Parts: sequence; structure tokens; C-alpha cells
Amino acid sequence: MSTRLNTARCLTRLGLALSLAGLMGSAHAALFGDDEARRAILDLRQRLDQTQSSIKSLGDENAALRRALLDFQTQIDALKSELSQSRGSQERLARDVSDVQLRLKDVQLFQKDAQSELEERLRRFEPLKVSVDGREFMADPAEKRDFEAAMEVFRKGDFVAAQNSLSRFVQRYLQSGYLPSALFWLGNAQYATKSYKESMANFQQMLSVAPVHPRAPEAMLAISNVQIELKDLKGARKTLDDLVKSYPASETAATARDRLARLR
Repeated sequence: MSTRLNTARCLTRLGLALSLAGLMGSAHAALFGDDEARRAILDLRQRLDQTQSSIKSLGDENAALRRALLDFQTQIDALKSELSQSRGSQERLARDVSDVQLRLKDVQLFQKDAQSELEERLRRFEPLKVSVDGREFMADPAEKRDFEAAMEVFRKGDFVAAQNSLSRFVQRYLQSGYLPSALFWLGNAQYATKSYKESMANFQQMLSVAPVHPRAPEAMLAISNVQIELKDLKGARKTLDDLVKSYPASETAATARDRLARLR
């Protein structure tokens, strides 16, 4: 804007100078003669050349300024493009980070669910404290499940099926804390189906593996019952005598004394 104003001013001055030159030329021609007019014209021409040179210089400066402005605008456009690309990269990076965070959250939830499921599965195999026939011991969940299932069959009075269930339990869990109770109830189921010899064998095995079991006196009384069924009264009396001697303070011992009195 300043360059254009300077150019306009110069042109205005040039016009004034030419007008003055015309007037002065006429005046000098009239007053001083041809020599002075020539000098005035030469002087005016010199000034005109100088003014034209200034105008040309201003034009060159204006062109240079335009080129500089064009270069500056080009740089601005390039910076805008770089800024736009940078913003696009930042937005993509933000989306990628968000996706990673969501995936990480999904992985954490999956790990938590998997850990909970694993802990639940492990709990199914962890030993449990159980109490059966007055005894407390640790048992695997599978042992507990199978023993209770067999006893449920026994309570229903299906002694044949109970024999099968309890026999499988005894064969499968030879080291189980349930074993003495399983042998005791297996012997009772067999006694109920008149499988006397098998019944006696299981009662005797029960006394062998757990002689101080709370149901040991009952097992000895059951053996005497089997012996009576088998007409072995001598054996029955001996079993009852042993019961009284081994477990004198038990309630079963009182029953054994009464039966001994009837068998003598």
C-alpha cells in the first residue's frame, strides 16, 4: 500500500513538473531567450529521467514484494498442510490408543473370568472337612458325592442297589476316611439280603481297618447276629464276650450282655 502511494505521489509531481516546465519554458523563451530555454528544458529532461528511474525502481520493489508475499503464502499453505497431516496422525493415534485400551480391558475381563472359573474348578477338587458317624476327616468332593449317593440308595431300602453302590465305593476309595462307614453299611445291606458270609466279611474288615471307630461295637454285634443266623451259637457267644470286654462302656455292650444271658 505504501509503495502504491509513493508511486502516485511521484506521478503527481511529474505532472506538476511538466506543467511548470511548459509555463517556465514559455516565460523563459520570452524573457531570456533561446539559451536559457534550452537549459531549462535540459534540466527538466534530467529531472524527468530521474523521476522515471525512481518509478522503475519502485516498480521493481513492488514486484519483489509481490514475489515475497507469494512465497510467504506458499509457506503458510505448506504449514497448514503439515498441521492438517499432524492432526490426522494424532487422531489416528488417539483411536489406536483407545482400541488398545478396549482390547486390554477385554483381556483383563477374560483373565478375571478365567481365573474365577479356574478357582471354582480347583475348589471342586479341594478336600473338605466332613463328619460321618461321629468322625471328622478331610475328603475329596468326589468321595463325598459318591458316598452320599450310595447312602441315599440305602435309606430308600433298595438294599441290592445299595450293595452295588457301596461295593463300588469301597473298591474305588480304599484310603478314604469314609471306608469304615462304607464297609459297615455294606455289611448291613448284605445282611438285609441274607448274604450272610459276605456281610460278616465286611464287618470284620471294618473292625480290622478301624477298631476304635464309633460303630465298631455295632459291627461286632452285627457279626454275632450273622453267626446266629448261620447257627454258629458258640461263635456268637464268643463275639458277644469280646464285645463286652473291648467296649464295656458302650450302649451296645449292654445289649450284648442281654443276648449272652439268653444264649447261655
